[in-house]
Amino acid sequence: MERLHASARLMIVSDLDHTMVDHRDPENISLLRFNALWEANYRHDCLLVFSTGRSPTLYKQLRKEKPMLTPDITIMSVGTEITYGNSMVPDNGWVEFLNQKWDKNVVKEEASKFSELTLQSETEQRPHKVSFYVDKDKAQAVMKGLSELLEKCGLDVKIIYSGGIDLDILPQGAGKGQALAYLHKKFRTEGKLPTNTLVCGDSGNDAELFSIPEVYGVMVSNAQEELLHWHADNAKNNKKIIHATERCAAGIIQAIGHFGLGPNTSLRDIGDLSDHKLEKFNPGHEVVKFYLFYERWRRAEVDNSEMYLAALGASCCVSGVLVHPCGFELSLQECINKMRSFYGDKQGQKFQVWVDRVLPTQIGSDTWMVKFDKWELSGEERHCCMTTAIVSSKADNFTWKHVHQTWLQGSGTKEGASWLF
Repeated sequence: MERLHASARLMIVSDLDHTMVDHRDPENISLLRFNALWEANYRHDCLLVFSTGRSPTLYKQLRKEKPMLTPDITIMSVGTEITYGNSMVPDNGWVEFLNQKWDKNVVKEEASKFSELTLQSETEQRPHKVSFYVDKDKAQAVMKGLSELLEKCGLDVKIIYSGGIDLDILPQGAGKGQALAYLHKKFRTEGKLPTNTLVCGDSGNDAELFSIPEVYGVMVSNAQEELLHWHADNAKNNKKIIHATERCAAGIIQAIGHFGLGPNTSLRDIGDLSDHKLEKFNPGHEVVKFYLFYERWRRAEVDNSEMYLAALGASCCVSGVLVHPCGFELSLQECINKMRSFYGDKQGQKFQVWVDRVLPTQIGSDTWMVKFDKWELSGEERHCCMTTAIVSSKADNFTWKHVHQTWLQGSGTKEGASWLF
């Protein structure tokens, strides 16, 4: 958060399962399209917030399974936990707020009186969330009876039903919407309220997000009945909320364009990257473009052309060096030359490359230090290295001057490491 010295140009607050992440998309095409768009155009001056019903345990599990970006803020357990950054530092002020009129033990005791409820796994029971499964046809009656019992106990709670099976009991002040309202209030106090906020969801526990004043909203095309019914009953005439025609992350990209919130063309949607340039130099854009070309080269999705290699060679400083994550050094020109032998070596295979946390810092009039995580998926193996690059731009010519990579702990191996960049 400290990296932003002014208000974020845009804050995207998105649910994960079936919203940002499409579990029907084994190649994760729409998610990777969003990743490229965000890192190339938004990361440096915007905020990405994941708002999920998942507990920290299941959230971290999803991150291991899918090529997800690292958010600036994570809201978990249906809005009962707020954390910041890659280290997931908790917001203690939010914890204190939720402690009011809440007693988890009493909630569990009263809920045990309903045989229709099945307690979810221990990982899903959180300090301010008690979670059950209940059949759809019994949910409304159980919610009504349980709410009356807990009110008699002097507790102020809310009960949220979503996905046609999940029933969560939270403090009244909790929830995805309240967590977002809390963040907005915090930013406003600091003089850093985002210029625009886009909320994205697909199910009932996302409904509160759309109730926050002045936000834009997108219900992805695959949104569930419960959210569509909520919208019809509560926000039918709100022109700031749309039902996208695209699924999941593709629907989020669609909404960015619909509301005019910024660029909405992902580099993954551009066939020929060689001539694609921005009016204003953006190091993040160049980093994303290079690694997307690298992926396509190894998958043989671009022509095996000397013209491409010559252009890459021209973009590398003659004295530039790559420090490989395995520890050895190569000149950048050597790396480009070695790419010839890697053309098409991943053709027809599961091979994807993406970058995360691309953060440029200007260190000279025409020079930037760019830090980012570079991920590579080959078959079922995922590796990541933390990368620091020194780049420059003179007269519209982008130049790589130095690249230093280090294996992210637990994600790399010296044996068989084949990548060049």
